[in-house]
Amino acid sequence: MTAPGMSGFDREARIGAGLTLLAASGFAAVSILTSVAMRSGLSLSTVLTWRYVLSALVLVTWVGVRGPSRRMRPNEALLWMVVGGGGQALMVYCALSSLAYITAATLAFLFYTYPVWVTLVQALRGSEKLDARRAMALALSFGGTAVMVGTPAMSGSASRGIIYALGAALLYGLLIPAMQWMQKDWPVAVTSAYSKIGAAVCFLVLSASDRSFQFAMPSSAWVAIIALTLWSTVLPSVFFLMGLMRLGPVRTAIISTVEPFLTALLGAAVLGQPLTLRTLAGGAAIVAAVVVLQFKRTRVA
Repeated sequence: MTAPGMSGFDREARIGAGLTLLAASGFAAVSILTSVAMRSGLSLSTVLTWRYVLSALVLVTWVGVRGPSRRMRPNEALLWMVVGGGGQALMVYCALSSLAYITAATLAFLFYTYPVWVTLVQALRGSEKLDARRAMALALSFGGTAVMVGTPAMSGSASRGIIYALGAALLYGLLIPAMQWMQKDWPVAVTSAYSKIGAAVCFLVLSASDRSFQFAMPSSAWVAIIALTLWSTVLPSVFFLMGLMRLGPVRTAIISTVEPFLTALLGAAVLGQPLTLRTLAGGAAIVAAVVVLQFKRTRVA
């Protein structure tokens, strides 16, 4: 016999899982859509400028329509634009710059080491202890990275891409605790809007300085950029939070580990990039590290 209310709980869990998978599919498509837009002859800085300018406009409009309950003080808003926006801009630029040297699948798996970097940063800060479970996750993550990287005799271009990808993951590992500290009780839409504004300003300056910014673009580039803005930037954040509210952090994080595998499949299907056994084996070890980090021993009453 089904316990009272169980069917409603199962329904919410299924909805939460579906929303989390939608968010993962959106995030997984970032590198693919960026590559598609750049195939139209656009520079990376132009693609990122349009992505964040449009994302900022969407989020500012959304916050304006909903009407925030209180206004953020200028110093806090500036902090979000500089740290949240500037940090995000640097992280994204490093990650996507690696696509000139490595495949989207390799980038996705290497970037997914960021939860391990967060754990290491928190341990160094003394916020969390480095216990056996976390040590196992570190070993799995670094082992998986070593499998994907291969021998030290790899080509210089590939090693440059790996440095970019791991650098982006490390930046994100530093950025997450900083943003958690800055978030306080502000609505996510408000802080996201300020961070997107900051990132948009950074990429506007970059594209203006290298004189690569373009207004006139082919329709294929516009389609990729609009999809990148809505499907891979704005909506995944909303879907992820809606799934998180229904599933909780542990199940949400575990379901999200499908993201790098989706990127690998999309890279093979859309861009024709090779999907090697080495990449899948190393990526599986990195994903296993993320899953290990989600489980905590709980005391049973």
